[in-house]
Amino acid sequence: MDSDDDYNSGMSSQEDGFEEELQESGDDSMGEDFEDDEPDMGFGQDKDIMKPRKKAYEVDYRIYRPEEIIEQQDKQIEEVSAILGQPSEASAILLRYLRWNKERLVESYMDRPEAVLEKAGLGPDGGRAPRIEPVPGFTCTICFEDEPGAQTYGMKCGHRYCVDCYRQYLAQKIQGEGEAARIQCPKDGCSRILDSKSVDLLATANLKDRYETLLTRTYVDDLNNLKWCPAPNCEYAIECGVKRQELNKIVPTVTCHCTHRFCFGCTLMDHQPTPCSLVKMWMKKCEDDSETANWISANTKECPKCGSTIEKNGGCNHMTCRKCKHEFCWICMGLWSEHGTSWYNCNRFEEKSGLDGRDQQAKSRRSLERYLHYYNRFANHEQSAKLDKDLYNKTEKKMISLQTSSGLSWIEVQFLQTASQALQQCRQTLKWTYAFAYYLARNNLTEIFEVNQKDLEMAVEGLSEMFEKQTAELSGLKVDIMDKTAYCLQRRVILLEDTAVNLKTGEQTPCGLN
Repeated sequence: MDSDDDYNSGMSSQEDGFEEELQESGDDSMGEDFEDDEPDMGFGQDKDIMKPRKKAYEVDYRIYRPEEIIEQQDKQIEEVSAILGQPSEASAILLRYLRWNKERLVESYMDRPEAVLEKAGLGPDGGRAPRIEPVPGFTCTICFEDEPGAQTYGMKCGHRYCVDCYRQYLAQKIQGEGEAARIQCPKDGCSRILDSKSVDLLATANLKDRYETLLTRTYVDDLNNLKWCPAPNCEYAIECGVKRQELNKIVPTVTCHCTHRFCFGCTLMDHQPTPCSLVKMWMKKCEDDSETANWISANTKECPKCGSTIEKNGGCNHMTCRKCKHEFCWICMGLWSEHGTSWYNCNRFEEKSGLDGRDQQAKSRRSLERYLHYYNRFANHEQSAKLDKDLYNKTEKKMISLQTSSGLSWIEVQFLQTASQALQQCRQTLKWTYAFAYYLARNNLTEIFEVNQKDLEMAVEGLSEMFEKQTAELSGLKVDIMDKTAYCLQRRVILLEDTAVNLKTGEQTPCGLN
């Protein structure tokens, strides 16, 4: 595919510009990330176009403009039309029916052409060629108008309606329902699909534009190796060949031309180094537990017998579990029957029943405390990232102020913007390291991970403190801020690289990953 220079500059293995200087070139091979059984969609995958990834946590990808997506659709349709001898509009319907798998379509069509045409919505012809024309004595079965000379339209299935009703039907499908690829004949029970030629004849200019846009979106949605950038109002599509089964081993983070960084696997914002399945588990746990965890910790205990959570709603320490009816002491968690008349001072605190209850209680509390440890740090970095983003939005004013007060040029004050971008990116990574760490089993690799995590956290806090200094102090801190920015990004690379390698080799497999 021919591409202009601007397009080439945005392709594959991207990291933000402020990080590229820290990265070294790596393996020249494409790796195992590209689907062997994915249909050839014509997207260039030669090594001159798609650069090899530089780090273990990076993936190769490519960014496409809408017009390039349309070119690829047209190319596929033209090739299939030549092979099958079908009109281009029919070939398009066939390709959409089989989700643009050209090889599978050709093979199926050669074996059972009539069956494939029927299932795709291109059944046998039952009427005249599609065209707008008046039909003497015609009565539309939708509006029941029988005006002489009224224009009508019918596809090859033979079901004919007046043009006004057909246009209203199309408007409802395209504008109202957002359908384009599989618009069926208005006749109930007819599976014939309206082709692009029919839409061209019937639709208004605005409706045609919407129709083409929906077809383009459907094309991308049908392919596993293509996704739209999820940023608001972004029109770019990303091609990435990471297989679904590899998402437990790698986090396929991509950066669109619009600067939005997201995970290609789940389309959420960048969550390296945590794999998608752990992100889903963590977010569900946070949604279920975080709002009530502190209250539960302070106000409840678990039944020593069945583990049900119990709230103490009175002054008496004699507790009866509503679920299993177990009676126990709120203070020592021992059997109430063993307390006798001395319940108030828990003289049986060291009895076996009490020890068992306390052990279970302690275990439950430790589990909750462990979760809160990671959640609180996760939430803290999330909040800090928001504050850093607010600072970033004010950075330009700070840069202008520094330029005015210090006599530095605009280029010389760019170190502030670079530092602000680095803070946001490192905070995002740090946030997700705590979700990742929550699911890690303790071993030597876990200790190395925590050392890397600690080093990055200390570096980020140091840079954040410098960045928040008064404008008058920033000029004298320029070299220190630049050095600390580079160090933060370096520590981030080390953490992500080490974690990615351990995930890929299976040496570090968090709980919950298959």
